[in-house]
Amino acid sequence: MTEELERADNDSPWKEILEAYFPQAMHFFFPETAILIDWERPHEFLDKEFQQIARDAEQGRRYADKLVKVWQIQGEEIWLLIHVEIQAKPEDNFAQRMFSYNLRIFDKFGKPAISLAILCDADPNWRPNHYNYNYPNTRLNFEFGTVKLLDYQNRWAELEASNNPFATVVMAHLKTQQTSKKPGDRKTWKFSLIRRLYEQGLQERDIRNLYRFIDWVMILPKALEAEFWEEFKQFEQERTMSYVTTGERIGYERGQKEQSQSLILRLLQKRVGELPQEVQERIKSLSLAQLEALGEALLDFTGLEDLLSWLEANPAD
Repeated sequence: MTEELERADNDSPWKEILEAYFPQAMHFFFPETAILIDWERPHEFLDKEFQQIARDAEQGRRYADKLVKVWQIQGEEIWLLIHVEIQAKPEDNFAQRMFSYNLRIFDKFGKPAISLAILCDADPNWRPNHYNYNYPNTRLNFEFGTVKLLDYQNRWAELEASNNPFATVVMAHLKTQQTSKKPGDRKTWKFSLIRRLYEQGLQERDIRNLYRFIDWVMILPKALEAEFWEEFKQFEQERTMSYVTTGERIGYERGQKEQSQSLILRLLQKRVGELPQEVQERIKSLSLAQLEALGEALLDFTGLEDLLSWLEANPAD
């Protein structure tokens, strides 16, 4: 069950889905900011810039952070810092960290950033949205935008009626939370949410992207997973879709990546010794292609410093 929980908390599917549908994410979660943006002009993910201001992020926690350059309708450039708080438990210094990142962006790049947070935890009372201090001659009040996915429980009909891909993302997240100890119910919901993708008449690319998210977060015990695959393959065959192997292809890719991670971690421990947890997490965030490249590079490593240098030069995709 530990492995399942780790995968369910993984930040990779959130990063992937945000990159694939960033304008839709903004319209869905933060419409007041979205209307300021000229979506006819391309947006740009500033991953290298974000890494420069977030190197000392807490070890062991799961974040999906995106720093994005967009253009306002008036023609001015603006930066957006999107943070997805994936941890199951609330974090005491969350608001302070949101302020710290905003300040670092302004200090290092001279760019004011709009800071926005998507809260995925299950505590209805945890709603950080500001950081402040107040002294006789100095005061600060930093406010940032937040959405709480838990609030969408009362808007289920609205989610079902929406064709925004993030309606599906929220539905999958909520049902994952609600079925944490009900694997049979989770299997039913997983199938229902995936069937909904086809019923919406989405393109193959969109089905694959959303399928990947659902499959990663709605983890099933192995026996139920096998049942699910059989039922899903039959469903695709009955639909006579031209991409009937969608599920198998994604499952195969996921299996390949998990096997590669396990092998690379074992080889590295033999090569450079015990790996800190933070380093293991960085390796797990690498793409399959990067894992293969690391597998070749590690033959020349003589110590942990070589591995750290390689990871610095090859940040996760």
